[in-house]
Amino acid sequence: MALPEDVLKAWEACDRIDTLFVLVCCVFCWGIIPAVGIAYSGYTTRSNALAAVMPSILAVAVCSIQWFIIGYSFAYGEGGPIIGDFTYAFHRGVLAEPVGTIPAVLFSFFQLVFQATVCAIAVGGACERGRLLPLVPFIFLWSTFVYDPLAHMVWGGGFLENLGVLDFAGGTPVHINSGATATAMSVYLSYPLFRSRKSAIRTPSHLVIHRPVNSICQLLAMISIWGSWLAFDAGTVLAFNFKSVMALCVTNLCASSGALTWMLYTYVETGKWSLDSCFMGAISGLIMITPAAGFIDTPTAFFFGILGALVCRQALRIKFTDFARRWRWVDNGDTFATHCIGGILATIATGCFARKEVAGYDGVTEIIGGVFFDGNVRQIGVQIVEALVGFLWSFVGSYVIYALIDCVPGFEVLAEDKDIIAGLDDSQMDEERLWMETQKYYPFADREGGVHLD
Repeated sequence: MALPEDVLKAWEACDRIDTLFVLVCCVFCWGIIPAVGIAYSGYTTRSNALAAVMPSILAVAVCSIQWFIIGYSFAYGEGGPIIGDFTYAFHRGVLAEPVGTIPAVLFSFFQLVFQATVCAIAVGGACERGRLLPLVPFIFLWSTFVYDPLAHMVWGGGFLENLGVLDFAGGTPVHINSGATATAMSVYLSYPLFRSRKSAIRTPSHLVIHRPVNSICQLLAMISIWGSWLAFDAGTVLAFNFKSVMALCVTNLCASSGALTWMLYTYVETGKWSLDSCFMGAISGLIMITPAAGFIDTPTAFFFGILGALVCRQALRIKFTDFARRWRWVDNGDTFATHCIGGILATIATGCFARKEVAGYDGVTEIIGGVFFDGNVRQIGVQIVEALVGFLWSFVGSYVIYALIDCVPGFEVLAEDKDIIAGLDDSQMDEERLWMETQKYYPFADREGGVHLD
């Protein structure tokens, strides 16, 4: 029997320590995908708890298939300035050939976890109102026409990378993208154009704002997401060296300062400690550090966390305003306030505080640097262009895809009134939830005076 000599020879060219390091990071990172669903479950009402988890599970399955068929090729194939080509379709030739010092198939898997995580965050825009079935084609099409081209633009040799953007682990492809997508889905559910609008049994409406219902879900999600994010940022180096160690350390510090800032802010206002505030603060810190983890030092990371918590907390107030109620603004998982606003802030701040010295901790990467440490004023403009392109591409693309799916009979994206009132667990799921409602909840704010779940 002939041995696969070419594959084995390519494998011999890979570094074993780097490969093991990235493989372990992949395992840790995978858990963030269902953890996002658990976080959304903590935010939703008790009658929507299981239906809020399910989209993250769909993201794992659909994204894995899409990435195998065409996603990896569109994101990291040679192609043009916006999207890759079909070179790696069906993972043709994606085996042991080194990408850096690790096998191409392992690099592909690590990037798949990125895509699935972004998708799980993004589809949270449909929580408590959107049906699950339309999410299956949406995830596939969104991955193909929104995430993959954006990843190619920033990381795969596209025009933003050639422009000189500094985006270590996804300020734009991850956070601005997911926040803009969730916002587009939420806006469409409030103002549908096609079959959901014409339906006599579906009422586009603003839902009553309620507090997070299950703090245990938030706690479990925070533990998993925080830990997985350390692996995300460290693993993005794709090698086990001092830069990967530094990326892990600044990530944890930024999350910690963000969590403590948000908690103390809440304590000053209310006189009580809040697990929700800890969770939101940590997330805002993790968002801030994502594009900058390979470019900033520890003191800068500390202040990044504080800045992210203060700005995102103020952005969170938008959904509680009369303006939001009047315009049917729904931000169930606070995705716009954290991922979108935080992602834009982080992307621009990276251009201000990036240091070429820190970028070179891996012994390979050379950058011009940012504004304040290296005097590269041009970087601000580059980062702003990246943020604008990322938001517009993600919002418009996601809105169009969601609207087109709504045109297909049987794939109406907005749930029926009776299902929203009863909760999507009853209408969309076939399992029992662990907890039961203790109080009637009517989701439409314009009918029964805005009843809240305590």
